[in-house]
Amino acid sequence: MVTAAAVLTRTLRIDTLIDPILLQLRRGPGDPNHRRIGNGWLRASRTPDGPVLIMISPAGGEVRARAWGAGSEWALDQLPRLLGSEDDPSGFRPRPEHPALVEAHRRFGGFRVGRTERVAEAIIPSCLEQVVTGKEAFRAWRLLVTEFGEPAPGPARDPESPAHGMRVPPPPEVWARVPSWRFLAAGVEERRSRPLVRAAGRAAALERTLALDSAAADRALQSLPGIGPWTSAEVRQRAHGDADAWSIGDYHVGKAISWALTGEKLDDDACTEILEPYRGHRFRVQRLLGLAGTAPPRRGPRMTLPTHTPYATRGRS
Repeated sequence: MVTAAAVLTRTLRIDTLIDPILLQLRRGPGDPNHRRIGNGWLRASRTPDGPVLIMISPAGGEVRARAWGAGSEWALDQLPRLLGSEDDPSGFRPRPEHPALVEAHRRFGGFRVGRTERVAEAIIPSCLEQVVTGKEAFRAWRLLVTEFGEPAPGPARDPESPAHGMRVPPPPEVWARVPSWRFLAAGVEERRSRPLVRAAGRAAALERTLALDSAAADRALQSLPGIGPWTSAEVRQRAHGDADAWSIGDYHVGKAISWALTGEKLDDDACTEILEPYRGHRFRVQRLLGLAGTAPPRRGPRMTLPTHTPYATRGRS
């Protein structure tokens, strides 16, 4: 048994870009589960063996890791896969008629798609992010994890540590019991809290999707009420390491990809057709273009935040 005070270490010979992977996992700059420290990261998670806080630091061609908590051994054993050791980009070749992608691949060819292998941990914040702005979703995640999660092990409890205040997400059984009024107080209306609670109640089945191929995992995830193509893709990107799971249905992503590859902002149907030559690597295309900053200019008005939830009305007369 690894106690919360114990610390385990591991050094991996993996020359990879860890920032794109951890940034993809972080739910906004105030995420209590992820924090950047220098050129490395702290990540608080709930493993099958219990909570863990892991510090991940690149050093030349190596990655050094330290872990605290009951889940330390599991997290360190899983770390290579988190950092993309099972991602195979060998079949990916940017087409010459897509110079923006050629350039993105030249600059960020070391990017790998990582996999957390924690499906419930991915689907719950993805439910919070359905049909709302990132600002709303990130705020709700921060409030709910702070209220219902627990302090991360080890230095997260030390006021002098850069990890101080980090939290481990609640287990699925806790998410399943969160009262509807607590979701509303965090700005989460029923259309998002209902699929979250249902997914939390099916946590064991969700984890079994890790053994399925991309198409089968997509079908299994979408069989849950309230889980559509976008939420399934967001989960598979993170938990399954699915290099093909592009964010279809996103308000911005299809337009951004089509603009980068063709110079036109097109709908998802057109974007799917454009991406067809990259089948198997469509999420890789999305991330490479995103890392290169090839987003179209935004000239329209910003999406307004809601005013009808208890959180939104707090402090108003």
